[in-house]
Amino acid sequence: FLWNNPAIGTAAFGTNVTEWSAKSTKKLDYFITAGDTPADIEANYTAATGRTPMMPEYGMGYWQCKLRYRTQEELLSVAREMKRRGLPLDAIVVDFFHWTRQGDFRFEPRDWPNPQAMVDELKAMGVETVVSVWPTIDEKSVNFGEMAERGLLVTADRGNAIAMTWMGNTFFFDATNPEAQAFVWEKCKKNYYQYGIRCFWLDESEPEYGPYDFDNYRYYAGPALQCTNTYPVGYAKCFYDGLREAGETEILSLVRCAWAGSQRYGALVWSGDIMSTYEDFRKQICAGIHMGLSGIPWWTTDIGGFHNGVAADPDFKELLIRWFQFGTFCPVMRLHGSRQPYTPIYNKAGELREGTGTDNEVWSYGEEAYQIMTKFIHVRELMRDYTRSLMQQAHENGHPVLRALFYEFPSDPICWDIKDSYLFGSDLLVAPICHEHAVDRQVYLPAGASWTDARTGAVYEGGQWIMADAPMDTLPVFLRDGRQDYLIGEI
Repeated sequence: FLWNNPAIGTAAFGTNVTEWSAKSTKKLDYFITAGDTPADIEANYTAATGRTPMMPEYGMGYWQCKLRYRTQEELLSVAREMKRRGLPLDAIVVDFFHWTRQGDFRFEPRDWPNPQAMVDELKAMGVETVVSVWPTIDEKSVNFGEMAERGLLVTADRGNAIAMTWMGNTFFFDATNPEAQAFVWEKCKKNYYQYGIRCFWLDESEPEYGPYDFDNYRYYAGPALQCTNTYPVGYAKCFYDGLREAGETEILSLVRCAWAGSQRYGALVWSGDIMSTYEDFRKQICAGIHMGLSGIPWWTTDIGGFHNGVAADPDFKELLIRWFQFGTFCPVMRLHGSRQPYTPIYNKAGELREGTGTDNEVWSYGEEAYQIMTKFIHVRELMRDYTRSLMQQAHENGHPVLRALFYEFPSDPICWDIKDSYLFGSDLLVAPICHEHAVDRQVYLPAGASWTDARTGAVYEGGQWIMADAPMDTLPVFLRDGRQDYLIGEI
């Protein structure tokens, strides 16, 4: 059942009733699809809402990121060190506030003096440059006057239309307005794409109002009460259409929010600025399963969590390693976070802007952590052909990459209640270690298949619970009917 109404509203799930409501709408739009299996339903659903493009090759390897690389030279030094150590690296991220002001859509020349040389050097290393873009337009931005005059910003029915006051007084560009989409893309084409940058991190895609007075904001498409949940679709479409028009065929944008159909525009959704805790780690497994079932197969997390991870804390290092192992078996493997201690940064005008966390590279956490994390980067590389096949299935049939156990084994009733393990594709059962100091865990092996321990090669029949050992350098992974046997001993 798809409640295809992008209005502000609620959904209430009770024992004997389900209720959906919209605060304001011109019509109610919903539809139902059915099938004999979850895979049948998913195929029907994604045929209606749209399927993802084929994942670009750089999306299948390892991504390096932190809050935030401050300068061009700092970012390049990390990529160079990765290559010097012989470590695979597919993408590296230029995070937000690389600009002078929000809405400028260009590099700050003090810190990023030669973007072309940077992108060229990264491309020579086989590394994709990913650049953060925000939809916020500072009232002091070089683009604010023209955008306001042309009606390209979200407005207010009453009072002041300022939408956020974080790091400046800002407005959102109206992502439901085709003219605003074209304007933003042209700025990004001129200031990023011309250098060879083709992957964008579309942050703040909810959008994140402060306060959330949805009855006050107005889009080109109508009152926010009626349509605000389509904002992330328009945001992703803006870049998808621009890149397609520029000749790109494999398009990926990292976004923080999505709506039904976002997947059509190459949306890779990440789970937001989560805390560096085991509780949040456990929630990511559920989130990834649900995102895939929602028709959006490209999904990722900030490995290690985003907030409050203290780099020198042994407990955080343990959490990071366990999360890194989980990230290896996610649709996209991306290390990110704001590691403590934190250093403030001032722009060239002397204004305080978003700062930088301490080092967040695989060599930043000691030799034991380094050996384990680099091992799993190589495991991810070993799986590249398999991962590519999963992305092909997502593109052609709408299958999730990260799958609930019941997706493949709907006749096994126990599989419907498992929320802390999953299938990576059809062949790999992954059971992350997501409790503090744990070195083993119970794992349910679905009935109807045999399961080979990827670490030891031991074979188990399905339909049973087992206790799986998981010392710090590994996690429980099982191969369905012995498939992907090249991983035995590598994990």
